[in-house]
Amino acid sequence: MTQDPLFEPLRLGALTLPNRIVMPPMTRSRASRPGDEANDLMAAYYAQRASAGLIVSEGTYIAPLGKGYAWTPGIHTPAQVAGWRKVTRAVHAAGGRMFAQLWHVGRLSHVSLLGGRQPVSSSPIQAKGVNVFVAGDDGSTPGFVQASEPRALGVDEIREIVGQYRAAARHAIDAGFDGVELHGANGYLVNQFIDSQANTRTDEYGGSLGNRLRFLREVAQALIEGAGDASRVGVRLAPLTTLNGCVDDDPQTTYLAAAKLLGELGVGYLHIAEADWDDAPLMPVEFKRKLREAFPGVLIYAGNYTAQRAREAIAAGWADLIAFGRPFVANPDLPERLRAGAPLAPHDRSTLFGGGAHGLTDYPTLAQDAA
Repeated sequence: MTQDPLFEPLRLGALTLPNRIVMPPMTRSRASRPGDEANDLMAAYYAQRASAGLIVSEGTYIAPLGKGYAWTPGIHTPAQVAGWRKVTRAVHAAGGRMFAQLWHVGRLSHVSLLGGRQPVSSSPIQAKGVNVFVAGDDGSTPGFVQASEPRALGVDEIREIVGQYRAAARHAIDAGFDGVELHGANGYLVNQFIDSQANTRTDEYGGSLGNRLRFLREVAQALIEGAGDASRVGVRLAPLTTLNGCVDDDPQTTYLAAAKLLGELGVGYLHIAEADWDDAPLMPVEFKRKLREAFPGVLIYAGNYTAQRAREAIAAGWADLIAFGRPFVANPDLPERLRAGAPLAPHDRSTLFGGGAHGLTDYPTLAQDAA
């Protein structure tokens, strides 16, 4: 019988992943308030999904100015680190492997989330038409509002943020994570430096492609230093999408250069986010082949993959791992279901963000359905 590509083991640094199925980062807004700490409920949620080859945590903000949405977890205070330690212990006890996604939203925030301070970005350009989720510390008045107008970071502030990323990587390893993933996609801070229409700087962090990639390089290097090993660092990029107001004039050239840069640094993987909305265009296979040539490490792809498309991608050689986002929400035993060809349960959109156990930890496994 032919080996199923989804269930061939893969080495990622010191880790051996038992399958090619990744649970990608998904914001669920269940952190404890007011400290934005991971908690027992989140530990149960992730542990239920430990059969994934790799779990990447929801976006976890690295510093107070990095927060862009209510009820999301941080990793910059001792209590936040302790909260995440509960999660990693539960995942490891269930046999899983887990990276922390490190997040700075930049301009995609609101003054009410930042204690009245203005959001920061590469440039003073507002992400018009982009909303963020806000709520009072007591859980009151939740809702979406237009992201506030940002101010441009000074060079000294940029260096401070690079240091915050380094510290966050150290905190993640201290919390028991197997590694860290840099959120460099979806219009957040790193993306705001990379993409040409979001970055109008005229100093060493703007203008030329090399300058626009400088922040990415410095942050990735800081994460390697903080994690202690380049193989414990991954980077998520969204090369050909324009999410949350970030647009690049020549994305193929820009992101192939970014992939080459990250390969030279030796990071363990790239996590490529494709457009995942209904009827979204597929990323050209030729571009994926060029990414494979540019980057020597592990390549993860995410974006509306079915089991069959995932198998074909791995067999074709341009993907090593495939991330399944929404299917993991309602199918905690997703690898077992994919192996068996079992039907997938649909998720309840109304419970994706905020709330308690309902819609987070109460989706049954195949075995529970059969009982």
